[in-house]
Amino acid sequence: MARGDRRVQGLARVAVVVRAGAAPMWWFGVLAAGVGVLLPGITGRRIGVMAGAALFIIAAIVVSYTRRKRYTALARGAARAGKHDVLQDRAVSVRNWRRAHRWWLVLSFALALGSGFAVPAAGGMLLAGAGTGLRLKAAWLGRRERADDVLLWIRVDWLDKRHGAPAGKPVKGYRSTGIAAGDATPGGARRRSDVFA
Repeated sequence: MARGDRRVQGLARVAVVVRAGAAPMWWFGVLAAGVGVLLPGITGRRIGVMAGAALFIIAAIVVSYTRRKRYTALARGAARAGKHDVLQDRAVSVRNWRRAHRWWLVLSFALALGSGFAVPAAGGMLLAGAGTGLRLKAAWLGRRERADDVLLWIRVDWLDKRHGAPAGKPVKGYRSTGIAAGDATPGGARRRSDVFA
């Protein structure tokens, strides 16, 4: 995106969008794994849990490290947000992402649950690992934001394409603001105001 582009845009936090799926994937995965442990399955519980543990670790690592070069390149070329750009609230960004991906999340949960009849707990642990990977990726983005003393934002209209991927092909660049902008901390967590201040 050209640095001279100052058209008014709705902006969502990149880290918030990244971690929006972490909680539902984690909890759906834990639930599916818990139900799966109750099933004997084809492989037996012990093998299922061991396979699930391996899948959890692999999924967390793969999801956490996927497309980091792309995120880094987009962050490096981030243009400063214009004074008229609208910063989207964290809750709105999370709600929009989850609403757009609700059927995908339900299908993933159903597949993880169904896999328990073959390999107990493994599918659920895989899904939980993917959620953990998203949380780790958001934390990595938060460390970058703190190091650069900026917050990274993405145009909302670009999130409407390709299922809301914050580093997908439709994304031409990020915008940046100061570290205190918006209602989410570096990494996308909810910003808690000091009630005693």
